[in-house]
Amino acid sequence: MSAAGKIPISAVLIVRDGERHLDRVLAALASCDEILVLDSGSTDRTLEIARAHGARIEHQDFLGYGKQKQRAVALARNDWVLVIDDDEVLDAEGIAALASLTGTDRSDPTRAWRIRRRTYIGAREVRHGVWTPDYSLRLFNRTCARFGDDAVHESVRTAGAVATLPGALHHYSFRDYADVFERMGSYARAKAARYRAEGRRSGATRLAARALWGFLRSYVFKLGFLDGVAGVVVALSLSLDMVTALAMASDPAVDAEPGH
Repeated sequence: MSAAGKIPISAVLIVRDGERHLDRVLAALASCDEILVLDSGSTDRTLEIARAHGARIEHQDFLGYGKQKQRAVALARNDWVLVIDDDEVLDAEGIAALASLTGTDRSDPTRAWRIRRRTYIGAREVRHGVWTPDYSLRLFNRTCARFGDDAVHESVRTAGAVATLPGALHHYSFRDYADVFERMGSYARAKAARYRAEGRRSGATRLAARALWGFLRSYVFKLGFLDGVAGVVVALSLSLDMVTALAMASDPAVDAEPGH
């Protein structure tokens, strides 16, 4: 432990208008030596909440998820960083696991830890389908790991050993079912830009096949049907996310202004 009994880890978050869950998110991180909030232009109570929890606040215009998170990591005071989203609450078991990490655990900077994520739509946990099980690498030493530049669905790149930290991140990402489809639509636009740059294209028949397979994979083979309506929504949203991105990449006319 560091001075004042804190864990010598920087908890870092990128935020913009994240007031909905931020109080709970930051309260769970109180034992960390530093909480760093990288804001990209919040107009709600986000900064007020962050200050109330003693967070250090920095500003950066949004660069895309991967680059933005890497910027936050670079600004941290400690080399060991825990990366959390503003809608993720680390549970008591996870907090205890952080506190139990010894100097020996952190003596090898190539080590990293992933954490299980439990995702919710409103108050309903999604227990089946392609969203589960979901493990995300979140605790690492920035001298040996970093985020890639992906605009969406960013990930940490490391060559070291990855262990699993006990506990879970409770991921309150979606307000309701409509929010699921709206969010997937925004992700699809970012994916389409990447697919165009990579030269990825798909014809109509292939798109239809991908849509069907995406739904069946989540709803049937990953047992999404056990989640009832939520299972249908997850399967449909992921299927449409991929198909929409590929369709936009394959048909540039949809981004062109119509003629007169």
